[in-house]
Amino acid sequence: MSTFPSPYQPLHDEGAEHPFVVLEGVSGVGKSTLRKLLVQRLGATGIHTLHRPHGNWSSHVNTMLRPLPQFAFYLSGALHASDAVRQARAVGPVVADRYVSSVIACHAAVHRIGLEHVAKLLEPFRAYLATPTHTFYLRCSEKTLRERLAGKSDRTLDDTELIEVPTRLERLAANFEAVARQDPTAVWLNTEEKTPGILADWIFTRLEAGSA
Repeated sequence: MSTFPSPYQPLHDEGAEHPFVVLEGVSGVGKSTLRKLLVQRLGATGIHTLHRPHGNWSSHVNTMLRPLPQFAFYLSGALHASDAVRQARAVGPVVADRYVSSVIACHAAVHRIGLEHVAKLLEPFRAYLATPTHTFYLRCSEKTLRERLAGKSDRTLDDTELIEVPTRLERLAANFEAVARQDPTAVWLNTEEKTPGILADWIFTRLEAGSA
């Protein structure tokens, strides 16, 4: 970000030795439950990409704004989350439920835009965004995803549209596959018939091996 004036420079990442773990994937795949377990296991700070106050505004943004302003909102959320990550890493690990990959994959799926167009819009801000130690992309079968989405007690409008809008779920899953292929921090993790505890143990072991 050297071409930007000093107020736009990212916070200094004093705690970069602490892991920054991101959980990505389609809604219903198990990210939130896994984040809670990892936060407890690692003694970490848990962050959602739509960090406060952004999380309170998303439903209005999705229904009232056109695609480009919507993208600007979610990009703003990722930039703000990155600031929160850098602050939290000064004292310990961080686990994020969604991050930059979700901004790209979800926006492209909802508006039927090529991933390359969304990535191009985001590219000038890449240097500002904190880089994850690992990004764990969670996946399971479409049948399992639909069952989990249908049974969610906190199902949102976005969740409902994943089930009801033709090809939405398939497009989003394909987008995450494509984004992960370009992500040097990507690690795929199949959640099919695995408990959150088993998945948390596996990630914890992977992080320990990486720090040895």
